Amino acid sequence: MSDLQEQQQQLGIMAKIPCEVRGLARTRCPLCTKLFSSPKILPCLHTFCMACLEQLEPFSVLSVQGEDSDSTSEGSWLQDHRQPPLSILCPICDTEVGLPPGGTHDLTTDHLAMNEMLQETLQAPGPGILCDLCVDGEAVKHCPICKANLCHFCCQAHRRQKKTASHAVVGLEDPKGYSQTGKPILCPSHPSEELTLFCEQCDQPVCRDCVVGQHRQHPYDFAANVIHKHGDSMRELLKSTQLHVGTLEGALRHIEGVSSAICSRVEAVAGEIRTFADGYIRAIEEHRNRLLKQLEDLKVQKETLLHLQKVQLEQLLMDMQTGVEFTERLLTCGSDLEILLIKGVVANRLRKLNKVDYNIHPGVEDGIQFSPREKAGQCCGYAVFGTLLNRTVDPAKCVLQGEGLHSARQNQQASFTLLCKDTSGEQMGRGGEPVRVTITHKDKKDCTIKPSVCDKRDGTYHFSYTPEELGAYTICICVKGQHVQGSPFTLTVKNKFRKHQGVFHCCSFCSSGGQKAARCACGGTMPGGYQGCGHGHKGHPGCPHWSCCGRAAENSECPAVPPGENSQRGLLKTVAL
Repeated sequence: MSDLQEQQQQLGIMAKIPCEVRGLARTRCPLCTKLFSSPKILPCLHTFCMACLEQLEPFSVLSVQGEDSDSTSEGSWLQDHRQPPLSILCPICDTEVGLPPGGTHDLTTDHLAMNEMLQETLQAPGPGILCDLCVDGEAVKHCPICKANLCHFCCQAHRRQKKTASHAVVGLEDPKGYSQTGKPILCPSHPSEELTLFCEQCDQPVCRDCVVGQHRQHPYDFAANVIHKHGDSMRELLKSTQLHVGTLEGALRHIEGVSSAICSRVEAVAGEIRTFADGYIRAIEEHRNRLLKQLEDLKVQKETLLHLQKVQLEQLLMDMQTGVEFTERLLTCGSDLEILLIKGVVANRLRKLNKVDYNIHPGVEDGIQFSPREKAGQCCGYAVFGTLLNRTVDPAKCVLQGEGLHSARQNQQASFTLLCKDTSGEQMGRGGEPVRVTITHKDKKDCTIKPSVCDKRDGTYHFSYTPEELGAYTICICVKGQHVQGSPFTLTVKNKFRKHQGVFHCCSFCSSGGQKAARCACGGTMPGGYQGCGHGHKGHPGCPHWSCCGRAAENSECPAVPPGENSQRGLLKTVAL
């Protein structure tokens, strides 16, 4: 059973016994809450009335042979003559305790509880305990030697008798009398005999009849003589148990302290969460009101611009309609002379109207969007999200960058970047625009390249591709279905970049260590039978150069044919350092 299950089980058992019952005096049964009647001690050291224990149902019964078990005569005899041992659950601690063969009747009697009941009866108001001799009067004295409680009449008779005249009786009202009211403990096997001896072999108190009967030949001694030895062993056990008790109490105090600290910390953190959440809510509400205010201002701004454009176009329309109507009426109804007289004024007016520059498209667009995932900075110290997107991309203002837009190498990756801008020429601060790129070979229409697109989410788009065929290509770049500025572009794919196979040296004489057979592609020669170049001799370029092609630029492409191909330069040796 796990610790958690044991804890839950313990909590469940404690819930069975009400709190007021668990706090009863030691003279009352936790089950019936009355004074003990034949109190019996369970092995878990909890005391109950014998009648209350008998009402408890057995918790478990050891299994006996069933129908499928061995049916021999021996097994049948065991099943008939052996009573299965029973066990019960303690109503307080929920411990499973085994009962003796005789059941609850054979459990150990709690004599301490019986003595405490007598003391409580003496201290309580009302009738006290009865006299042990006459069983009629109320006991007022106690004889420690006879261990009998006596009334006034029996106490006088006790003193008159020669045998008991020397016994010193104690008044029950005296505190010493409370502790001496207990009756002698009689032997359960011989009810008329008092338990005064102790059997060492059986480890139990016995009477005089027991040592001559059942405990014959067993080592025994008087209880007063062996109490020191057994009391000392119990004290040793008590000390070790008290150490565990102290440890457990300390652990419980520590657990309670931690539990209290957890509660305090939870309350503090809950306050921090509420403060944070309340501040966040205020920040979001303020950001919401700010966005709504921006939206309303944007609406007023767009409506104002549209209204102004509308008034201007209406005025221009009225002016043009006036000119058209007047000219049509003049041409229709006027005489030749009238037309010739007025034509100058009319023509000037019409020319002026025709030169007026106006925009037939609305000056503003309805492209208002809300981006909930866009960072909007901070509000009241909290990072907030959500912005209004009012700007629209203008394909005519977009810019392209990168060498991969015009030139590339065969089977090598090339790239270029598109910068989307709005109508005012400012770069768009967001992504998600409908961008389409096609790369088609000019001579081979079925040869196309599919580039990969990476949206940087800041208004820039990165394109990368790897051409396989040589030649000229056409790159078309469209945003929102319109070509960007300069589209389509011409792309030239050249051969793969050739790396130098030789060494970048000053001369073949130095690089080869003075070997005469070392050659260099620069074409330089030296006197004395040297086939390569040397400083200041014929053909030497006068600076460091590549031995494979003779080029003087270290970071350059090698025009020489790679070794193995048929070429006159293929005979030239590469000088090895």
